[in-house]
Amino acid sequence: MQKKWAVCRRDETNGYVHKFEIDIDGLRILDFQKIDILSWLAELMKHRDAADTKRYRVLAKQFIEKYGIDTEGYDIIKGWRANASYFYIAKEFVRDNIDLDILSELLSLGGLGIQYCLKSEEAFLRLKELSDELITVDYGEFNEKYNQRDVSARRKMRELVDSDANKVTKVFSTLF
Repeated sequence: MQKKWAVCRRDETNGYVHKFEIDIDGLRILDFQKIDILSWLAELMKHRDAADTKRYRVLAKQFIEKYGIDTEGYDIIKGWRANASYFYIAKEFVRDNIDLDILSELLSLGGLGIQYCLKSEEAFLRLKELSDELITVDYGEFNEKYNQRDVSARRKMRELVDSDANKVTKVFSTLF
């Protein structure tokens, strides 16, 4: 996946995969996968607007108050990837178009994995690049693979959202 991400741009140049390691011993790690997907959404809402409507501004504040977690004391936050493709899911959820019961499945459809956010200076100080493991990624080979994966993931998302599995009963506005 990292090779696909390295060349997911329009300028048709090769990309690079950098490898890092981190000693996490003693670091405080918040893992949203072990807590609740709603807490992750609340964290996302703290930092990005899913809609620009009055309804969203009012409800997002209430949602964050109910499901939000104080992340101040953590060195690393671990959770679902929050890129543009996945933010579409969050937007549809806050518009009451996606049922809570399919939210986790939707977030796993693209196979993007988990994202780590280093928050503290201590975490950054422990991050070491393994520069001798730098990989050059051929744009011609991996950009097409990136686009194919993206198209497939978006199609699967639409199919699941439009399926009978999406009951649209446990939606954003019913959770508080």
